[in-house]
Amino acid sequence: MPAEPTPELLPQVASWLRRRSWSAADRPVDTLLAAKERTGRTVSVVLPALDEEATVGDIVRTIRRELMERLPLVDELVVVDSGSTDATAAVAAEAGARVEHRDAILPRLPAVPGKGEVLWRSLLVTRGDIVCFIDADLREFDPAFVSGIVGPLLTDDSIQLVKAMYDRPLESEGAVLPAGGGRVTELVARPLLNLHWPELAGFVQPLGGEYAARRSLLERLPFPTGYGVELGLLVDALELVGLDALAQVDVGVRHHRHQDGQALGRMAATIYRTALERLDRTHRLKASADLVHPHLTQFTRSPGTLSRPSAGETPIFTPRTYEITSLERPPMHTVPEYAKRRTDG
Repeated sequence: MPAEPTPELLPQVASWLRRRSWSAADRPVDTLLAAKERTGRTVSVVLPALDEEATVGDIVRTIRRELMERLPLVDELVVVDSGSTDATAAVAAEAGARVEHRDAILPRLPAVPGKGEVLWRSLLVTRGDIVCFIDADLREFDPAFVSGIVGPLLTDDSIQLVKAMYDRPLESEGAVLPAGGGRVTELVARPLLNLHWPELAGFVQPLGGEYAARRSLLERLPFPTGYGVELGLLVDALELVGLDALAQVDVGVRHHRHQDGQALGRMAATIYRTALERLDRTHRLKASADLVHPHLTQFTRSPGTLSRPSAGETPIFTPRTYEITSLERPPMHTVPEYAKRRTDG
């Protein structure tokens, strides 16, 4: 049977994908260093960490060696420990990071659990003009996760926030599903964004924990304290600075620890609530014509670009848009044929 035609991307999103999606290789490090020297902008890297002693040290060592000692791209490297019971803080400090403890930052305000709480408080203990957030559970860490996403902010004054995009393999009990990671993204966040904020449909990894932004933007955004922080910041940044100030950069493959189904459920619920609060805040919960955009855009990596692509190699990810139907059947007792069958015995 012939394939069904797929709906087109919104013209605004299609244009954004062409103009605001890059590869890390598109901006060589010497270009970034020249821009940094010319503008005088400083870069802070923040790792929020909770019981990540197995991975945080390698990430810190790589950033310090490659992006602070070999190349002066990063000015400040901070691990914010959010109450670890293992040796996360000691490992991070030994590897070369400055370690700050969540509860010691702004002590007059008791801290609450959650990643967003840690990211918010990190703004009080960092000074960089550009703040780059990196999750502390990454394995096989590549310095391009940092240099790639700070690149557009150093070289283009119109860019305010940059998300990393990548493949997320699901690795479980020796088996690897190349695109199986990011389950909450595909099942919750992407449908929410496509339905209610279709301008953000072009983001490959909207919930990714690796992103960089100008301090001048971050300090104007509210931070959800929990797992909804990534979705909340993205939606609020769209409202505040517009789609053209947002961008994404391909950094290859992300290897990390996967959470169990119950943890993912809690994450999904938090993200859903974060979205609802923003719909309510902008008075979009009323039945209006633009409340729901009935399409979902998903991405697959183009053949031949499984490793981090070279400069100018496009396309990297291929979008496909599906129509999301909202057909509902009425209660069966209202269907005449059903009522007649009951009457006839």
